[in-house]
Amino acid sequence: MLHLSSSCRYYLYRHATDMRKGIDSLCGIVTNELQLNILSGSVFIFINKNHNQIKLLLWEGDGFSVYYKRLEKGTYEMPETAINEQVINISNELLQHILQGVFLQSIRKRKRYQQTA
Repeated sequence: MLHLSSSCRYYLYRHATDMRKGIDSLCGIVTNELQLNILSGSVFIFINKNHNQIKLLLWEGDGFSVYYKRLEKGTYEMPETAINEQVINISNELLQHILQGVFLQSIRKRKRYQQTA
């Protein structure tokens, strides 16, 4: 079962990904293109060109886990970002919205307290 914790970091790869890629190829994207540590425990998110397939890659301490989903209807929405960014750091809430098919432009959150570091 997929559990999305607020204590985890989530990185969305901005470019279209070939969903035939396996664990080793996705790890190569993370280490070579994004210059991030694949063993950090972060979740790395990849979406295909048609935006109807998604893969989540996670190192769990003793091996990799991959979550893969293909939509039969509809698409996943990509959050807006600067054109030159290769990776987007997103929250677990935003990832849940993407997976559930929520229109990201219509989300309005009420003000809440946030502790600063």
